[in-house]
Amino acid sequence: MAAYAVCVRDGSVLLARWVAGDGSKRWTLPGGGMDHGEDPYDTVIREAEEETGYAVEPVALLGVDSLRRRYPRRLGAVADFHGVRIVYEARVTGGILRHETSGSTDLAAWHPLDAVPELDRVSLVDVGLAFWRTRPTDGHLP
Repeated sequence: MAAYAVCVRDGSVLLARWVAGDGSKRWTLPGGGMDHGEDPYDTVIREAEEETGYAVEPVALLGVDSLRRRYPRRLGAVADFHGVRIVYEARVTGGILRHETSGSTDLAAWHPLDAVPELDRVSLVDVGLAFWRTRPTDGHLP
């Protein structure tokens, strides 16, 4: 379970650059995994601040995305990963843009919405922006 923020301001979206275990880097929405017993609302506030330096206020629940991936593990095993991603629209209420240190991301930046297709990004960015643009009443993308 994870919670993410779609923060759009003046035609730009706030993104954090995720550093994968293999060292590759791709842009993602600010957010991340819920701590045990933590409410997703509180998760998105905490994670956005950790990754970007900004205080955010969730203003709308945009949707819930479910992701399932199977991938090889050591010794011939196969991992069956299932992630549930809760996506909020959020607005920046304070703080100063800064980069995370000692975390899963290394940069935070505003990107013009029309430049997003050219970014090296995770699929969650497209999912979050699709939620933000279409605002499905059932919280699910077709």
